[in-house]
Amino acid sequence: MLLIRYIPCLLLKDNGLVKTVNFKNPKYVGDPINTIRIFNEKEVDELIFLDIEATPKNKEPNYKLLSEIANECFMPLAYGGGIKTFEQAQKIFNIGIEKVAINSALHSNLNLVTQIADVYGSQAVIGVIDVKKNFFGKNQIVSNSAHDKHKYSISEWVKNLEDAGVGEILITSVDNEGTWNGLDLELIKQVTSISKVPVIAHGGAGNVDHLMKGIKQGGANAIAMGSMVVYQKKDFGVLINFPDRKLLQ
Repeated sequence: MLLIRYIPCLLLKDNGLVKTVNFKNPKYVGDPINTIRIFNEKEVDELIFLDIEATPKNKEPNYKLLSEIANECFMPLAYGGGIKTFEQAQKIFNIGIEKVAINSALHSNLNLVTQIADVYGSQAVIGVIDVKKNFFGKNQIVSNSAHDKHKYSISEWVKNLEDAGVGEILITSVDNEGTWNGLDLELIKQVTSISKVPVIAHGGAGNVDHLMKGIKQGGANAIAMGSMVVYQKKDFGVLINFPDRKLLQ
């Protein structure tokens, strides 16, 4: 049985950490290096960093900042944002980051997954799927910070990612992200019911009960948390924290 993981998912913008709601209105929440030091002390399972402006602004990953992050981080680390080529992924691995999380680039070059997996292994590639409800209330796959819309069904895209060689899938509900209202359990179940690789659920977790439902009802192998680990509680100030592990059993 796979180990259940609870993963802080931290958003990068302009060398700082921010938090969004529905992928919009990023608010500064702190310095990434100081935040890592706190999570080191709390011995979290792993960290995910996503640069939210790299792809929209057509920028390469910030290798200097990523090197500083990797040097400070004691736990496994994943990075996503602006990765378009094998060479960029290679630079990230050479820095010491264990996994790359890729979304937008795969919609034009799915072979990028295969290129990376053939050299570094499938476990090194996370396929990211962002989902947002359209005007008719139906789930639609989006990318590029939800600016680009795609016609594939979720089941088709999951299979495409798996066939290409991803080792994990990170599924994010754009509509729930940053709301504290709970994970989209139906969306998570839709993915976990067909996925042959571990699924990380993300978007909306606001308390431990939400985390438990994502695992027990949604079938996720891991939960990625944003607001829960950077704020005291909803509408309160910044506080880098992690749920009591006794409550996560």
